[in-house]
Amino acid sequence: MTIYDVARLSGVSPSTVSRALNMPGRLSATTEKRIREVADAVGYRLNPMARALPTGRTHTVGLLLAEMTNPVYLDLVRSVGRAASSHGYNLILAESVESGDLENETAQRLLNSVDGLILASTGLSNAQICTLAERKPLFVVNRKVRGVPGVVPDLVPGISAALDHLGELGHRSLAYLAGPPTSWMSRHRGSVLESEADARGMTVTKVKRPVQAPGAGAVALRAIEATGASVALVFNGLMATDLLVACQESGVGVPSELSLIAFEDIFGAAFTSPPLTVIRTPLGSLGHEAARRLVAVLENGDDADATPLSTEFVLRGSTAPPRS
Repeated sequence: MTIYDVARLSGVSPSTVSRALNMPGRLSATTEKRIREVADAVGYRLNPMARALPTGRTHTVGLLLAEMTNPVYLDLVRSVGRAASSHGYNLILAESVESGDLENETAQRLLNSVDGLILASTGLSNAQICTLAERKPLFVVNRKVRGVPGVVPDLVPGISAALDHLGELGHRSLAYLAGPPTSWMSRHRGSVLESEADARGMTVTKVKRPVQAPGAGAVALRAIEATGASVALVFNGLMATDLLVACQESGVGVPSELSLIAFEDIFGAAFTSPPLTVIRTPLGSLGHEAARRLVAVLENGDDADATPLSTEFVLRGSTAPPRS
């Protein structure tokens, strides 16, 4: 079945069928519903690759993640997919497994099959990102690169609220368990954290992320204890959960002996023992914003107005006054 068959059976022109199936919301709800019902009844399906032959457009966007197994990306992936689908675009998902070389190779391959690309928490260099952006429209999430549009939340609200809470409890010495060395967001969080802590008379000691392997949580715990800090702020929820397990296995009470705060709020963070206090990043909103603006560039050639997004402090059970 072709688009012409759907048009004949629906009593409309082929161009009207195209608008109904490719650009939802451009026609009346009644007309669009009738066309979709006819298309479903006769088994007509859009073929993005066939559409790309005459136009060079696939109506497909790519999303490249550092690691698919990290639950922090669930909301981001879902939001990108929904935003893309609402504008008639398909989504291709890929991961780099936190390898810069693999990420660059994967991005190069994706650009041959998509109209635009979103890089989430990328570890690529600025030069590599700019090179990719020269080929096709590209957005970065949780990263700033001069000359490349990106979506980054305001860290100050969440970090400020967290430090105010810790100050009220009596904490003065903090440890920051950093993320991957290639992570721009890890460095950015550390910088904002140090600035806000200094303004409150607190000190922050950076602890390098241990190699991801069995026992990494125990290695991180020993490094944090060596700083003498009474609270640890951890780069993401997975690392915080690993550290929490290490504390339990080592007999270190949380929060009686060490308070924990995780950046990003992964699924399950509220169900640990104790529930993890977090500085929540609105990753779902970041994904929707990146996809919305990418589609605007693809459809109109111009970036859409940015929507301000900020972090949020969520108090649970993993913080308490420091041990006397």
